[in-house]
Amino acid sequence: MSSTHFPFSAVVGQDDLRLALLLNAVSPAVGGVLVRGEKGTAKSTAVRALSALLPQVDVVPGCRFSCAPAAPDPSCPDGPHESGPGALRPARMVELPVGASEDRLVGALDIERALAEGVKAFEPGLLADAHRGILYVDEVNLLHDHLVDVLLDAAAMGASYVEREGVSVRHAARFLLVGTMNPEEGELRPQLLDRFGLTVEVAASREPAQRVEVVRRRLAYEDDPAGFATRWAGDEHEVRARVVAARALLPKVSLGDTALLQIAATCAGFEVDGMRADIVMARTATALAAWAGRTDVRKEDVRQAALLALPHRRRRNPFDAPGLDEDMLDRILDEFPDEDPEPEPEPEGPGDSGPEDDGPGGGPDGGPGGTPPQGDGSQDPGTPAESPETPETGEAPAEAPEAPQPSAQEAAGPEQAAVRAAEPFRTKMLSVPGLGEGASGRRSRARTAHGRTTGSQRPRGHLTKLHLAATVQAAAPHQKARGRDGRGLVIRKDDLRQATREGREGNLVLFVVDASGSMAARQRMSAVKGAVLSLLLDAYQRRDKVGLITFRGATAELALPPTSSVDAAATRLEQLPTGGRTPLAAGLLKAHEVLRIERLRDPSRRPLLVVVTDGRATSAGNVGGRTDSSPRELAGHSARLLQAGGVASVVVDCESGPVRLGLAGVLAQDLGGPAVTLDGLRADSLAGLVKNVRTAVASTASPHSSSNSNRRAA
Repeated sequence: MSSTHFPFSAVVGQDDLRLALLLNAVSPAVGGVLVRGEKGTAKSTAVRALSALLPQVDVVPGCRFSCAPAAPDPSCPDGPHESGPGALRPARMVELPVGASEDRLVGALDIERALAEGVKAFEPGLLADAHRGILYVDEVNLLHDHLVDVLLDAAAMGASYVEREGVSVRHAARFLLVGTMNPEEGELRPQLLDRFGLTVEVAASREPAQRVEVVRRRLAYEDDPAGFATRWAGDEHEVRARVVAARALLPKVSLGDTALLQIAATCAGFEVDGMRADIVMARTATALAAWAGRTDVRKEDVRQAALLALPHRRRRNPFDAPGLDEDMLDRILDEFPDEDPEPEPEPEGPGDSGPEDDGPGGGPDGGPGGTPPQGDGSQDPGTPAESPETPETGEAPAEAPEAPQPSAQEAAGPEQAAVRAAEPFRTKMLSVPGLGEGASGRRSRARTAHGRTTGSQRPRGHLTKLHLAATVQAAAPHQKARGRDGRGLVIRKDDLRQATREGREGNLVLFVVDASGSMAARQRMSAVKGAVLSLLLDAYQRRDKVGLITFRGATAELALPPTSSVDAAATRLEQLPTGGRTPLAAGLLKAHEVLRIERLRDPSRRPLLVVVTDGRATSAGNVGGRTDSSPRELAGHSARLLQAGGVASVVVDCESGPVRLGLAGVLAQDLGGPAVTLDGLRADSLAGLVKNVRTAVASTASPHSSSNSNRRAA
């Protein structure tokens, strides 16, 4: 793998992405960029290429924390620094791996030396390396919560604090935060989302000529990275020079009262929270003017700044894709026309769309050095993938258009069109019993690196969280034998104790939804979808993975494999049609298969099975062609198979009406879990109905069950 990055100016299309990155290069105060988009759209390529365009940094020679010679950090761990000439070095781009530890991010203290010798032996982390440079997080939406908290603190204060049992170190940490993410893998926490100054949606071009040029340049780069970079060196130099010129012009740009009114009215019109959006828009509009070579901010600068700074900050309903209504934006800005209506000369270069790529080759067909096509099909910000339309109104199923019926369902009865979900609500807390060790989250109890200290143990490998009291207790009996003659304890490696902590983990919440004809009444299915949507929203807030299985007719289908993208699950749920018989056993066996595979992929993540049904079973389904048992018996066998596997389950009873058969309750007993009505699922319903699965298991278990089988049911 070559260390030569793909040239920034050779990236084809993606004008908004390139512009957002360049604006941050001109004015780091803009606050970074979040790049959202599907895989394979040059997100990481463009970000990694940006560092080559940044001006060099003047640092104190030998300082591990990149202090500026003109104004060194007075609390720098390597200080105090004497006055003297600095040394120029390239701006750094530091990558934060998703699975990094907190010590790797903020740095680590040598605890043993700190206790035994009383010295601050500190090893800087990635935040120190990124100071005055770029901190890049690929797949930022998959970053663990404790690392997100550290990033939030550092971004807010411009400094990193490391504290270990009374020993503390502080150093400056001001960096340009750039993150990339694929929304299909889950959304970002709102607190961290707001910390990104700008956001950009990217998608692959649908223009054949532009796609050909992407392939041509990529192949040329892989064949000869150094030669490819040399061919684009002239373009890179021009962009770098323009960045330097824009930085020099930036202090001279005037942000007039009209532009400020446009910014304030836009933020108020889109109901963004707080004042950060106004500040970011002002800085972005100023950087846009400097990039265009102007000293005044105009309406087009404010408009472009809004398109980059507001989509991820506007108020929106759960599972709505980020975006901005451009017609509404134009109406707001038209209320505050620029003071100078005369047409202005066009700035040199492509203006707001970034530098033109006019390297060797002369055009799309001119080889790897050609100019990228200038079509606008490279991206369509804010536009979700097309999906089948669903009717929003209608009094009877016969009045709604019928969705195409899958061939596997043709003999299962008529299929009814999908209905909209009812409004979501806040649900009661459902959790998996016991103590897990899964990924950080907010649902079930687990042993975690962060949380409440519950005890101590000998460290297994590198010590990360010292239990001071336990360490002192382990060392105290040996002080005389070790020849202690001073105030300090004589500490040896065997005395060190690791703190054990208890926090919360995220689980795999697998939904098994009955979509048969018995659930097809429009009001009933709307309520069912509303309940599942509410549980999905709860899963998003608790950092769970989710999966969706539906069963109807003669089959069960994995509508959504387990994923962190709760948005994708909500979309599949909205499009779910109903009709046909009820193959309950097939749905449960499909769940057993999915959980078995997921246990191999991610053994530490514990599952929570949520079965949404009225409990009826009218079809054997595709369960191996057994004819010696009724559908109800097959469903019971399938449920007990899940119980024997230790799967924590809850049944959402969708049965309604004055006459109830209670079949969902029987299914819950077979699964070893509780049955919860749709109304009982609400957090504001009668208190104490469902606290967690453990309580429900204890209340529904047979008095003749052994303690071992109770543990298996949990």
